[in-house]
Amino acid sequence: MDTHIIRKQGGNAQLRRTVFAELLFMRYKLTMVRRIVIAILVINITLTAQDSLHVVVLEGDGAINNIRGSRAKEPVIRVEDASNKGVPGATVTFLLPAQGAGATFNDGGSSLTLITDDRGEAVARGLRPNRTAGVFQIRISASKAGRNTTASISQTNVDPGSHGSSRLIAILAIAGGAAAAGAAVALRGGKSTTTQAPAAPPTVIVPGTPSFGGPK
Repeated sequence: MDTHIIRKQGGNAQLRRTVFAELLFMRYKLTMVRRIVIAILVINITLTAQDSLHVVVLEGDGAINNIRGSRAKEPVIRVEDASNKGVPGATVTFLLPAQGAGATFNDGGSSLTLITDDRGEAVARGLRPNRTAGVFQIRISASKAGRNTTASISQTNVDPGSHGSSRLIAILAIAGGAAAAGAAVALRGGKSTTTQAPAAPPTVIVPGTPSFGGPK
């Protein structure tokens, strides 16, 4: 009887050791799976960040266009990767507003699609302002190999013959002198003039001995 009890206790101890070992092994597997999943997520996030694109606006943002002229400031952009290097061969689309203040391209359309050059740059040539004064946005989208990014450029159309444009220049003057100067140049057709104030007459000092006395 005692031998049977001892064997039973020994069997229970062995079972407990087996179950404990299995639990430890399952915990180890769960820990390894968790680490693998975290490593995969980190790698994916890193690769996504390395493959990301962004658009750098080189020219055209904040430009002032004279709607009585035939040309607006042409936007120039560069598509760059996460290392700020130009991305050649990227597809870039410039999209103009469908109504209100805006512009058109040479073909009269409101969109233009280009491929970036060896430096990753693209120029939206042939931009013409429409006859509506006001601020408008040029939407930009760029993509390559499944990577996408967007940006926008703000420009302003002004009419040199309207009081509204004069008020607009006053607002720009409050916002910043450079913008107001650009508006003034646009209203003069792109020509800038400088007026110098007349020089003050020189001061002449006559040598001699001053005399002092009471009032006469």
